[in-house]
Amino acid sequence: MTRRTLVLGGARSGKSAHAEGLLPAEAATYFATARRDPADADWEARIAEHVRRRPPGWRTVECGVNLPELLSQAAQGDPPILVDDLATWLTGLLDDAGAWEGGPDTLVPVRERGAALRAAVADCPAPVVLVSAEVGLGVVPATRSGRLFRDELGGLNARLAEVCDQVVLLVAGVPLKLR
Repeated sequence: MTRRTLVLGGARSGKSAHAEGLLPAEAATYFATARRDPADADWEARIAEHVRRRPPGWRTVECGVNLPELLSQAAQGDPPILVDDLATWLTGLLDDAGAWEGGPDTLVPVRERGAALRAAVADCPAPVVLVSAEVGLGVVPATRSGRLFRDELGGLNARLAEVCDQVVLLVAGVPLKLR
């Protein structure tokens, strides 16, 4: 298994299922980054589908924004780690920082957390598979928040790709190996 893999793809491209297939069914740790919202039935159904697909030998950790710290706690010989996904992790950071309507200063803690994640991935002794949305291939978003998200996620993906041994892009369910 490759030590660090970044799996990118658009909405419903198959990126999560592909990433899950890279890990052994016997044992893995799934770092779930999504924040639950019981009032959003569609979101809860999406989470339930991801949970349903996980093999029984996998352990799930709902990590929220603490992802860098959790990766830093991994040890040599630990089961592989799957992080799904970085877009929801970044959304939580942007929410917490008030960056959607804030000025450039609100992005400082967001980018610091991104740097901490990059360092944690680079230093993680356990194999890591990261899943992230590729949002930079479409039209330029019409809203400030849409452009902010696209730009911040694109930058985060690029910084993480620098420390990953393998980078895969899923297009229409087909994995394209970039590195």
